[in-house]
Amino acid sequence: MSLLSAVHDGALAAGVASLLYAGTVTTAALTALLAPSPARRRAGREVLTILLRRGGSR
Repeated sequence: MSLLSAVHDGALAAGVASLLYAGTVTTAALTALLAPSPARRRAGREVLTILLRRGGSR
């Protein structure tokens, strides 16, 4: 396997992971907005809080 092939495979894997993460965030956001019960909307907001947590001091 050449170096160029390895870089390509890594970039492809990173792209797939990014799409999976975006799909997860979108699903959680839709759940937080459209869930029929307040408890499920609250749970959706909590998941979004966890997924979108920014780096920095913790």
